[in-house]
Amino acid sequence: MKTLLLKYRAEIGKVVALDLNAANVIKLDFSQANALLTTEALQQTETFDKLVNQMLQEKEAVAGIGGYLENRIIYRRSNLFEETEPRSMHLGIDIWTAGGTSVFAPLPGLVHSFQNNASFGDYGPTIILQHQLEDLIFYTLYGHLNVACLEDLKEGQTIEKGQRIAAFGPFPENGDWPPHLHFQLITDLKGMRGDFPGVCKPSEKESFATSCPDPNLILQSRHL
Repeated sequence: MKTLLLKYRAEIGKVVALDLNAANVIKLDFSQANALLTTEALQQTETFDKLVNQMLQEKEAVAGIGGYLENRIIYRRSNLFEETEPRSMHLGIDIWTAGGTSVFAPLPGLVHSFQNNASFGDYGPTIILQHQLEDLIFYTLYGHLNVACLEDLKEGQTIEKGQRIAAFGPFPENGDWPPHLHFQLITDLKGMRGDFPGVCKPSEKESFATSCPDPNLILQSRHL
């Protein structure tokens, strides 16, 4: 898949209404190495949101990006991720910026499925698009969207490259997170519709990395 996406690199459009290579976009760290991520800071979404904005303002940035295969502690705020071995390994790339930011389809495709995954800490409104390059069928997942974006969607609906499909949702409708987009590449949905794991157990990292390649193959940000 990597070879094919690199081959068509010049034909891939933007995913968000931002230049992800700009100097005012920075990489954000949500692993245990970030001392700002205390339990108190993460418990309430409003406090967490202020922390994200603080990290951006300190670097005079308008957006933060990152997280692919990052072992994160931020999922401890929701019991959705608590298992015998907690899920903490992030399978997508997050783009953190203002709510209402437009989201676009980077390639032509179809609406595979969508739903509102409304539990605390989940994706909130989610769209999965299906794409094809040569003989390869693959999917892009967009999580933490605005509720209104789901209203007129239909499965099988044609989506054009560059078409606006959604916006960054505000909390709590986006799964109760500071506004951001979870963007994920998937080669095998394993029969799922409107949802797919965006976080796995550390022991599952290698197997999930195979079916969820690096989304920067699409985003093409120099910061990652």
